Amino acid sequence: MIPISAIIISFNEVDRIRETIASLSFCDEILVVDAHSNDRTQEVARESGARVITRQWKGFSDQKNYAATHASNDWVFSIDADERPSIELADEIRRWKEGKPSKNITGLSMPRRAFYLGRWISHSGWYPDRKVRVYDRRVARWEGDFVHEGLLVEGSIQDLNGDLLHFPYRSIDDHHRRIDYYTRLAAAQADQSGRRFNPLRLVLAPPLFFIKTLFLQRGFLDRMAGLRIALMGARYAFLKEFRILR
Repeated sequence: MIPISAIIISFNEVDRIRETIASLSFCDEILVVDAHSNDRTQEVARESGARVITRQWKGFSDQKNYAATHASNDWVFSIDADERPSIELADEIRRWKEGKPSKNITGLSMPRRAFYLGRWISHSGWYPDRKVRVYDRRVARWEGDFVHEGLLVEGSIQDLNGDLLHFPYRSIDDHHRRIDYYTRLAAAQADQSGRRFNPLRLVLAPPLFFIKTLFLQRGFLDRMAGLRIALMGARYAFLKEFRILR
């Protein structure tokens, strides 16, 4: 059997951390790396059975890599505090770890399904949104200092079918706040990489994103939630370029 450590990075997640930890009973260890939360995140995590390490925030990738190096096992399941494995995914990972996986497999990929405006999103470019989250830390590393960090894995990836459930926003206001935060990070990343302001992108990216999301990615099938996703995506595209100008 392959032991797996679940790793979670957190900051002020007291309202979600307990349920996330409870969904990870198939893991052999649960490690939370917390960025000095000023709510009860750390206390609730410990009460729920997790080992907690406190560390100053140094970016998404750096925080996740740090968590992986402090896990007790080489195989880790990197999961955010706003995510939970579905019952199907948990059973699939349990069967995999108890079986005889190929030595060439160094990561497991899974579809991620988001819950937004009271419904599960099946289109709008949000699904299947495959992510590699179970991996051998010896041959994998997170990269990307500002936003949209990605995992680079050496070796073969096995696809799983169960959904990783995602609860990305607490409210519409929270969605607006996160767009503001992430577009500032994206602008900082563009500045660091030397990318210049592009007026055509400022004008064309928002409507093109809206059309792509609502029609080409069939967001209309997600009804009002799909319309909201298209509008918010267009806002993100505009602010991301506008902040490069500033």
